[in-house]
Amino acid sequence: MKILLAFLMIIPLVLTACAPVFDPATGETGKVVFAQSNLERDPNPQPKPGALEGLAIGNTQFAFDFYEQIKDKHDNLIFSPFSISLALSMALEGAAGDTRTEMLQALSHEEFQDSLALAFNALLQAIEASQADLEQDTKGDKFQLNIANSTWGQAGFEINPAFLDALALNYGAGMYTVDYANDAEGARQAINDWVNDETNGKIPDLIPQGAIDALTRLVLANAIYFKGSWLYEFEESATQKAPFTLLDSSKIDVDMMQLSGERLQYAEIGNYQLVRLPYLSTDFSMVLMVPGEGEFKAVESSLTADEFRAALQQMSSERVNLQMPKFDFESSIEANDPLKALGIQKAFDSEAADFSNITDPTSLYISDVLHKATITVDEKGTEAAAATAVIMGLTSMPMGDPIQLTIDRPFMFAIEHQPTGTMLFMGRVVQP
Repeated sequence: MKILLAFLMIIPLVLTACAPVFDPATGETGKVVFAQSNLERDPNPQPKPGALEGLAIGNTQFAFDFYEQIKDKHDNLIFSPFSISLALSMALEGAAGDTRTEMLQALSHEEFQDSLALAFNALLQAIEASQADLEQDTKGDKFQLNIANSTWGQAGFEINPAFLDALALNYGAGMYTVDYANDAEGARQAINDWVNDETNGKIPDLIPQGAIDALTRLVLANAIYFKGSWLYEFEESATQKAPFTLLDSSKIDVDMMQLSGERLQYAEIGNYQLVRLPYLSTDFSMVLMVPGEGEFKAVESSLTADEFRAALQQMSSERVNLQMPKFDFESSIEANDPLKALGIQKAFDSEAADFSNITDPTSLYISDVLHKATITVDEKGTEAAAATAVIMGLTSMPMGDPIQLTIDRPFMFAIEHQPTGTMLFMGRVVQP
């Protein structure tokens, strides 16, 4: 069993006025038609110097900002800041005025006023290149990374061609036409089937019943599938029961994995420790942030995105005897309030939202955001999936004694793409 991590998020935008209930060009309803833009994805985007670093820094800042908004409402926690940012950046292509400004600020991407899509295209291709470099790897299970985007629009509903071209050019997002007006359930199933396929069956039901209806006019979907074996696998026969201390100081027995004497990136900073577990593709890794005994709440409340990035720079190669628990849990998050608290106000306001770069007149707004994720961790590696739907309607060093690190208490974690510094997933484990 690999680490299984799945994520879903719904961002419904609902209409403020009625629209055609069938495709006037064909008179047909209830059909799914693929209509790819005439533009192919730009294979060689040229963002401004420093754009990828700036995008990754903004993504990490957004990850910590969003985490801060949700940490008091959940126990174990997992979410994908990268998938959320990616999906919202597609929606940003259609936003204008203060709506766009607020979204850029909330995502910490203010520097990309007119170049966010270009920067994301370059970042996505840099991440995808890491997978291409692994094609000759033979150890462990084959590495897989799939990042897919798509657009789902109401048949007959007029959408700005420039908006669709921008998504095709920078995100590789094709356009499917469906009939929300007469067959919302059929459209929901079609989108869920696409997500299920793109995540290798890990997210079969991204959009729950009732999340889209006859007023839905557009869905922007993102799916991420990640599968990689650890560079240093934990020996399954060494896994044994051991105590884990919960936040209330009570103890439970958990399956504790063991890794002995491997060289890992490690740092001890103040009242917490960091250790990096690389995958076979060393471009990707899981970083564990382990507060000292009784220090979890203090570290969680004080650790900032800037401090986290600085801490990563202080890590050095050490021999580590590591013990860490297997874990398996899911998170369900209602994200409206967190996003509003981060400054996305007008996009949720039917009177003030401005998505005029998608359609004219301005009649789209965000009505709801739902998020769900699951993760399972074991000795072999990581299998991760993430999906986001934006639903829019009318409105190394000398040998020494190894460091002993036993993770028998609550901790935080992140999965990142090291060459770009992009955080793909973030979460915490307080009860394995």
